[in-house]
Amino acid sequence: MRPSFNPPAYNFAFLDEGSKREIRRKSLKAVAIPGYQVPFASRELPIGRGWGTGGLQLTLSLIGKEDVLKVIDQGNDDSVNAVSIRRLVEETSGIRTTEDTAEASVIQSRHRVPEEHLEDGQILVLQVPQPEPLRKVEPRERQSRRKHAEMDYSAMWLTLYEGIVKWGDITLGADYPVMVHERYIMAPSPIPRWDNNKLHQADHLTLFGAGREKKIYAVPPYTNVLPLEFEDYRFKVESFEGKACRHCGSTHTFLDEVTAEDGVCALYQCSDTAYCSKRQQSRSGEKEVPSWQ
Repeated sequence: MRPSFNPPAYNFAFLDEGSKREIRRKSLKAVAIPGYQVPFASRELPIGRGWGTGGLQLTLSLIGKEDVLKVIDQGNDDSVNAVSIRRLVEETSGIRTTEDTAEASVIQSRHRVPEEHLEDGQILVLQVPQPEPLRKVEPRERQSRRKHAEMDYSAMWLTLYEGIVKWGDITLGADYPVMVHERYIMAPSPIPRWDNNKLHQADHLTLFGAGREKKIYAVPPYTNVLPLEFEDYRFKVESFEGKACRHCGSTHTFLDEVTAEDGVCALYQCSDTAYCSKRQQSRSGEKEVPSWQ
């Protein structure tokens, strides 16, 4: 049901039209140069910086009256972050929201890519706390920009190599760096490694917004997005071998570990709550969905 709201109270979708135009122009530039971080004038919003202001500004600038919005936080539709952002958009635009991934035209997410396949025409907006993938190896912003311009990523490769020497394997977890369009190393936001492959040659447009760092970048549809790896040490996703969701029985989705009531046993459930609910409702006669991995 479309929420009731008072149109004169706010400009449609809160932001003024000038701000929206500026963010749209920077988004178009980001789409034109996949993986490149485009600076933009981050606006003030009624939520704290670091709580999704970059993604929210993209969403507020892109949505129209006919759009349908889905907001998730680490796969959950009902977390505080997801509910607060969804309510803000509803009360300032009146657009319809949904928990069904297939029904949404714009999906704003924090730290997850939905399990359900995103189609051409859908836009995934990811909230990003730290957009600079070189920050761990180069703390100076000016030098980071220079390294991107010169495609000098030796320090990042050295970090991967040091992990192999010290631990016997590449140990980077979430926010695993990727090479976009064979040109820029990009931070895919703190999504788990499980989700990295969903960005490669995807049908949908992915936009990344970092409000605190004032950066926008993008992965257009059908773009190569490849994780960094060595020939003898390949990129690996999280393993859930022998485990299944306690609710829907899925063995092909990213699982969260939860503690049982006895405080000892570990149970597993789908991180994507909407996908899990849909599987539970249609398990009878449902064919197993092939893994993204």
